[in-house]
Order: sequence, then structure tokens, then C-alpha cells
Amino acid sequence: MSVPRGVTRSTARLRLRRMPLHIAAAVIVVLCLFPVYWMVATAFKPNRDIQSDAPQLLPRTWTLDHFRAAVDADGFGLFWRNSILVTLGAVLLSLLVALGASFAVARMRWRGRRQFMLMVFIAQMAPWEALIIPVYIISRDTGMLDRLPTLTLVYFMMTLPFTIVVLRGFIAAIPPELEEAAQVDGCTRLSAFRHIAFPLLAPGLMATSLFGYITAWNEFTYANFLIIKHQDSRTLPVWLSSFQNVFGTDWGATMAASTLFALPALAVFLLLQRHVTAGFAAGAVKG
Repeated sequence: MSVPRGVTRSTARLRLRRMPLHIAAAVIVVLCLFPVYWMVATAFKPNRDIQSDAPQLLPRTWTLDHFRAAVDADGFGLFWRNSILVTLGAVLLSLLVALGASFAVARMRWRGRRQFMLMVFIAQMAPWEALIIPVYIISRDTGMLDRLPTLTLVYFMMTLPFTIVVLRGFIAAIPPELEEAAQVDGCTRLSAFRHIAFPLLAPGLMATSLFGYITAWNEFTYANFLIIKHQDSRTLPVWLSSFQNVFGTDWGATMAASTLFALPALAVFLLLQRHVTAGFAAGAVKG
């Protein structure tokens, strides 16, 4: 069965009209990925090629010396552990608190509910860099400087508003009749939510976990200002600035350490990416 000419021509015209968009998208992707590629390529170049006047897109010779220098650097394992503890603590605490808050907003009717959500949106839009001085003063006056729990609480506050917004949208999208049917069968309200609604929240939990993980894992400003005296409490982003030698910055070791630093975030994204789009969309338009 032959395809009509009109359909073929209309398809060709549509593709031709979309060609500038495809070209623009390809250019944007290349511009966004090129710094990442340059970081990884520089990590495998020997020092003589890194300091060469002629830029090289591909290393002429490959070396792992910079990765060895990064792994053998003082504090690599310690600061890696610090980042893991702070990030996981902030994400888990944010999910736990946001789950209860979003359930209360989406399922219950109480005075001040709209005002509460307005405050959540304002907190989400607030620039956290503007709050660094008050946070520093509060941490200093309460004796919480140079402590990992302080960073955990700060990252928890950063990720909490977004987590509440997204989970609220997911809970609101789940028909309450499902939980009511479970309650008729003898479940309590909490048990009905745990067995019926909670399994359906997986995309939202994945999306918010990814957002919280990347936010806490990459954060530098608060980690640099709140950890001053006790250098053993530093995290990996602050540690990355320590690759100095008598000639200046050791760019090979810095790029290798940055590559190792980016690998966990990349792995988490690849594991959760199927749920990310659905989670962001549902949290933005539902409820």
C-alpha cells in the first residue's frame, strides 16, 4: 500500500521546519557537554600536554597518574565519607519530613493550609546565598560551627521546600477513594496510606531524592564558610580546591578529582532518570 504524496510532502515540510530547532538543540547539548568532556580529557593528559600552548581535543598519550595523585591525596577517603554522610542524612531527613507535610496539605483540610504552601513556595524561591551570614551567626552562637550535623541541617532546609511541593502533587494525584476503601476493609488511616498510596509515590520520591542528592553533594559555599577550624569535617567540594603546588594549581589532579567527584552524581542520575521527568511534571501540575 503506497503512501500518498501529500503525506510525504507534509512530513518533509514538518521536518524542514523543525530542522532549526534540532540544530539549536544539538548546539546547546554540545556547549553543555563540552566542559565535562574537557574535564575528563584533561584528567587523562600528562602534564606536558596540559601545559602545551596548542590545545588538544584528544590526549596524545593517556595516563592515570592524576587519578592516583587524587586518590592518594590527604583526606580523600575522609572527605568522601563526610560528603556521603551529609548528603544521605539531608536527603533522608527531607523525605521523612516532607512526606508528612505533603500528606497533611494534600489530604487534610485545616486553617492556614494555603498560607503554609505560600510560605513553602517563598522558601523555595529564596536565594540561599543571601542567608549565609544569618546561618553563620546562628551556628557560631550555638556552638555548631565545624560540625557535619550543621551542614546536614542546612542542606535539609535547602531541599525541603522542593520536596514538599513535588510530593504534594503526587499525593493529590492519587484518588483518595483507594485509601478509603482500604479503611473500610479495616486499615487505619496511616496503614492505608502506607500500603496503598506510598508505593505509588515512587516516581516522586525518586525525583526529589535526586534533586536533594545533587544539591547537597555539589554545595560549596556553606561547606566552606561553616567548616573553618576542624579541617577533618570538610566535604569533597571544598577539598577540590586543595590541589596546589609550588607552581600553582595542579590542573591534572584537579580534573581527575573532579571526575571522581562527578561519578556518584552521574550514577545516581542514571539509576533514577526514568522517574525524574514524571516526578517533576507531576509535582508541577498536579494538586
